[in-house]
Amino acid sequence: MADPIEVSKLVKTYGSLRAVDGVDFVLHAGEVFSFLGPNGAGKTTTVEILEGLRQRTSGEVRVLSLDPWTESDRLKGRIGVIPQDFHFFPKLTPREALNLYAGLFGCKIDADELLARVELSDKADSYYDTLSGGQHQKLGVALALVNDPEVCFLDEPTTGLDPRARRSIWDVIRTLRREGRTVFLTTHYLEEAQQLSDRIAIINLGHVIASGSPDEIIARYGRRARVRFTGDPALVERVRALGLTAEPDNGGVEVEVGNQRDVLRVLETLESSGLPWRSFSTVSDTLEDVFIRLVGRIEDAALPTEEKGEARG
Repeated sequence: MADPIEVSKLVKTYGSLRAVDGVDFVLHAGEVFSFLGPNGAGKTTTVEILEGLRQRTSGEVRVLSLDPWTESDRLKGRIGVIPQDFHFFPKLTPREALNLYAGLFGCKIDADELLARVELSDKADSYYDTLSGGQHQKLGVALALVNDPEVCFLDEPTTGLDPRARRSIWDVIRTLRREGRTVFLTTHYLEEAQQLSDRIAIINLGHVIASGSPDEIIARYGRRARVRFTGDPALVERVRALGLTAEPDNGGVEVEVGNQRDVLRVLETLESSGLPWRSFSTVSDTLEDVFIRLVGRIEDAALPTEEKGEARG
């Protein structure tokens, strides 16, 4: 069976600008795949090509074994989409909205069941303009599920939401995975991608610069594990005497460690120093740390020499 989404050597140009430049990735059935990148990286262009909203310049794209541009009529009934900055008619209720969409797709639905799945039953008959931001997004997800899609495209589904509402949307996305649906997620929240994703691709300047599971990307591109403590500045030299790299960092000290024995050596040194210290903890890179390092390094390298100093400032 073919993978739900297959992209090979995808290119999209606008005049002399190559917004997407040879992108390759594959989505497997029943996984959450996050597509990450800074503004202007080519992310939105790629998503719109997959949804059949924009024609590619060259390359191969298949969504559910169909060409999203030439076979969009066959595809649209099998995918669900919640666009970025989702909005709806202010004086329609969620129940009315779902029934309207069902009529457009020519399918029968149980509106109450859909609303229950996205935890919106208590607002079934409230006007859209009375709902909170998180409830708007839940309705968007429910509308994306009206046609019982095999693939769901969720474009920035939690942007602007408070932490509680954001985590509620996370629960909905996890439910979609449990149901066996494939989820293509774009987000600027790196913690969100790390928590939800089976696999990730990071795009910048039109190229995929890293891909794999969150743990694989962190292991491949992240820094070594570290311990962190606060205390007397003289402790920095005591720790360096162990042959370890120790650097002041935001009021504390971070020490690169290769294994558990290094952690114990640092702790023993602090204990035996006779100098004051506190707040000893281990530190590991997150996906956000890796993303910032990768994207920042590549963007800086792409700038003309005379612009680099200004960009850093």
